[in-house]
Amino acid sequence: MPQLTHFNQDGEAHMVDVGAKDETHRIAVVEGRIRMRPETLQMILAGDHKKGDVLGIARIAGIMAAKKTSELVPLCHPLAITRVGLDLTSLEDGIHCRSQIETRGRTGVEMEALCAAQVALLTIYDMCKAVDRGMIIDNVCLMEKQGGKSGHWKRD
Repeated sequence: MPQLTHFNQDGEAHMVDVGAKDETHRIAVVEGRIRMRPETLQMILAGDHKKGDVLGIARIAGIMAAKKTSELVPLCHPLAITRVGLDLTSLEDGIHCRSQIETRGRTGVEMEALCAAQVALLTIYDMCKAVDRGMIIDNVCLMEKQGGKSGHWKRD
């Protein structure tokens, strides 16, 4: 059975040593959504929100979050991210978020992709909570990862 990697043999938390790993092209894709009232979605799509371009600001927030992940998650390595793709598209009942993060390095970018999607969705919530406190952020999960020793993984 696989073991947790962020604990040493004495059970103490530590940062994983990735120094001996090969540098490979690594990609992680995360998807999630925020559900909301139709009126809230219409306000976002029409650009009628008095705080400005909700989706544009959420996209920038997600990109910034990906770059700051190692400052937020204690044992996460700082990475030289080579690409951040963050797409926000409307659904019938909300907004779908897809983040794709890439790097060439010794450790994966799953945490960066998860952080980017969550913060983008949180930003939408923050900007719209005055008109819709009942919004729900859900289904945020890793969809695919590539690179490294474990290779390619894709959610069924």
